[in-house]
Amino acid sequence: MPEHKKKITIAIDGYSSCGKSTLAKALAASLHYVFIDSGAMYRGICLYGMNRKMIRHGVVKTEELIAALPAISLSFEKHPGTKEQSILLNGFDVSGEIRSLEVSQSVSQVATIKEVRQKLVHQQQLLGKKGGIVMDGRDIGTVVFPDAELKLFLTASPEIRAVRRYEEMKAKGQKVSLQQIKDNLTERDRIDSTRAESPLRQAEDAIVIDNSNLTPTQQLELALNLVKEAIHAQLA
Repeated sequence: MPEHKKKITIAIDGYSSCGKSTLAKALAASLHYVFIDSGAMYRGICLYGMNRKMIRHGVVKTEELIAALPAISLSFEKHPGTKEQSILLNGFDVSGEIRSLEVSQSVSQVATIKEVRQKLVHQQQLLGKKGGIVMDGRDIGTVVFPDAELKLFLTASPEIRAVRRYEEMKAKGQKVSLQQIKDNLTERDRIDSTRAESPLRQAEDAIVIDNSNLTPTQQLELALNLVKEAIHAQLA
């Protein structure tokens, strides 16, 4: 069997702060696949809107943002030294800026906009055309790559998710309270699950991983075994 046949597409979906990106990055590194953070793309558009006063205090000027979409360019690049992946917004690295609480509070509203999703889904599908990728998000297994050979759906208890996000933001020097994080995650879950355009839902053929009590290493080992099974099924 030719080597390229072993390169599958891995779609990882789930709620906010379930460790989707952590697992996706680790899988991509272990498999020598390409990692694509779809959430960072939505955050990039959100940051663009915020910087241009199209989004203020959680209110999105939808028509203005839609009109600006052709002027928004998003791309990924690996840092030559650290090998960490950065997201570029119109040529500028915004990897740190997009993780602020302010962006987190508005990104779900931006993601409900049909034209935004159409733009990014098309771009994501182009990025993943050749396989050998790991992409995480909210609608990867249901909309972006409905034919992905392996679909994972991550979940964890709300309390654990909130603590994880709180520790992550505290480590970056961002001053937020645990209650703010809990409120933000609750609202994002509500918006992501009820939006009309590509709502967050588990694909019928997705494998659920509840990582509430799993370490990142344990989760990676479990996922790698599932990858082996998926590749074996392709070769059978």
